[in-house]
Amino acid sequence: MKRICKLSLLALFGAALCLSAWSKSDTSSKKRKKRSKKDSRTEAEAQVKQSDIPTLGGATVSEKVAGSEVFVQGRSITIPKLWMCDHEVTQAEYKAIMASEPSSFKNDRLAEGEVQENRPVENVSWYEALVYCNKLSMAEGLNPCYKIKGSTDPSTWGEIPLDDDNAWNSASCDFNANGYRLPTESEWEFCARGGTLEEEGRTLYSGSDDIDSVAWYRKVSAEKTHEVKKKSPNKLGLYDMSGNVGEWCWDWYGKKLRADTPASGLSSGINRVVRGGSCFNNPRDCTVSERDMCPPYLPDGSVGIRVVRTLK
Repeated sequence: MKRICKLSLLALFGAALCLSAWSKSDTSSKKRKKRSKKDSRTEAEAQVKQSDIPTLGGATVSEKVAGSEVFVQGRSITIPKLWMCDHEVTQAEYKAIMASEPSSFKNDRLAEGEVQENRPVENVSWYEALVYCNKLSMAEGLNPCYKIKGSTDPSTWGEIPLDDDNAWNSASCDFNANGYRLPTESEWEFCARGGTLEEEGRTLYSGSDDIDSVAWYRKVSAEKTHEVKKKSPNKLGLYDMSGNVGEWCWDWYGKKLRADTPASGLSSGINRVVRGGSCFNNPRDCTVSERDMCPPYLPDGSVGIRVVRTLK
């Protein structure tokens, strides 16, 4: 049984967010002098920065990809030009936008030498992920992608449901908007595979056939999350797409995707797609081809967010 919800998320971060400090810096030189060497940390050391990631996508996949349940025979999928965050949304990044931080992994389970605020946020539902994306877009002056109850402003959506909700399940996504959104499952898998769908250069995990080099999984994670970007990235410069926390995708989950399944996934369902595996999972569940699911209203301590933006 997988840990991820078996009950039945590039220049993408704007400078204002990615270069913000994770904690308020002391303005008083007197206070700075009082801090011990152990507590002292420069701004650069205390924060995660967005790496210089090339534009991704801009490709159409029409052939079956061996081992993939997404790129199947007869299904033609165009991966738009996009930016994808090189790391999973951190606890600090989430709190800066949402003014709260729900993660279940706190300081008492912090690995030595790591920064708490730079661990991935988790315990976030799919509904909450949509709110985060639109609020982040609005904070940066971008056009929000998601619309619920006829509005793109989350302040008009009401309380985030704690149970299955028809209005929230009917959310629409403007894939042409320039704001932040969750990746579709096909976008996620294309990027996790490093943009390499041919047999040559293909890897079992995101970035390597050696899982220890790229993923926090059960054997090495001590079943807890770790600061993002501590393992090696894949060839596109993306970190932690295998392991650490599973990542929400836009799509409704379908056990068997067909040639006529739209690139944005099924039009309805019970669960939303989760990809990548987590710190609780065995190696098989952290491969680039493994698929998982979770009810959209359910926060889970093994599921987080990675965001993308569509480029014109």
